[in-house]
Amino acid sequence: MLAAAQPTDSVRQAGTWQKVKNYFKLDADTAAHNKKRFSISFLGGPSYASDSKLGLGLAGVAQYRLNGCDTIQPSNASVTAEVTTAGFWKLGIDGTTFFPANRMRLNYELEVLYAPRDFWGIGYENGNYDEDKVKLHEHDYKIKGELLFRLANNIYVGPMLQWNYANSGIVESTPLFEGQDHVIRNYGLGLTLLYDSRDLITNAYRGVYLYLNQVFRPKFLWNRYAFSTTDFRACYYHTAWKGAVVAGEARALFNFGNPSWAMMSLLGDSRSMRGYYRGRYRDKHMVTTQIELRQYIYRRFGAVIWGGAGSVFHDSGSFRHWLPNYGLGLRWEFRRRINIRLDYGFGRSGQSGFIFNVNEAF
Repeated sequence: MLAAAQPTDSVRQAGTWQKVKNYFKLDADTAAHNKKRFSISFLGGPSYASDSKLGLGLAGVAQYRLNGCDTIQPSNASVTAEVTTAGFWKLGIDGTTFFPANRMRLNYELEVLYAPRDFWGIGYENGNYDEDKVKLHEHDYKIKGELLFRLANNIYVGPMLQWNYANSGIVESTPLFEGQDHVIRNYGLGLTLLYDSRDLITNAYRGVYLYLNQVFRPKFLWNRYAFSTTDFRACYYHTAWKGAVVAGEARALFNFGNPSWAMMSLLGDSRSMRGYYRGRYRDKHMVTTQIELRQYIYRRFGAVIWGGAGSVFHDSGSFRHWLPNYGLGLRWEFRRRINIRLDYGFGRSGQSGFIFNVNEAF
């Protein structure tokens, strides 16, 4: 009896390469793609930021549909994991679940991180002064959920729950904390009003997004630091010419009452004021704005440029300092209308950061 022929190394390599190609291949049949009940994909890449240094990130994207949701856009979830040379690590998941006939939607967010980072204190002036900063070994946990009910076409309203935990990781006394606790727990209840006419929430080509959220953290909910937060966002998306989308965002975040150092408005993250050291500028209130040009280039590749500005302040009298922000990035269409983004943002005083993430910044 003849022995079965064994595959050669070249055949194995060809088979492996074909599997890789199939994994990254876009679904050519859009109708078939839209009917899929569940799909998930992962991709890794480098990251760099001035607060976390060089790192490696893993981005995962999932699309899924509940029964009866074949005619609306798919629900989505994004998973991010990151570890860096500075000892920083983060695990997060966020997404939106759409219910049949768009009658309801559930927004959710979970984030756990450890961040060895500098702390300049509270206020714009402290953020500009480099001599007295201290090193935190901060643990942050966050859980947030919103259940929104449709009132009319594109208009939703519903309750929101949020829990936050922060531990500075230091025990020595420093005036930068202004006598506040180093371990913070906050429980919040809120209400969200939303208008959303975007054609696709993860990568909009056209539409308007208006978000107004009011959260209360009273003392009877076991909050040592009682305060309320008003969060307003406005985004506009417009197809300017073939392959080009102009996107603009304005955001205002106001804290009223007695927020702790950990729950103040922090300027700079992967979505807004990209490139700034997160938390260097922190205060009760924050206003940011940005405009971005997204241009398709070739096959699955695109590029973006953006410019914007932001400010943190304690009251109306201190609302006088604006920080510039600008940058550029590359886009690669990992899955149909799901982009992997590589952004490099610049700010004042040489601050900059490289961001690896999934989906557009806003």
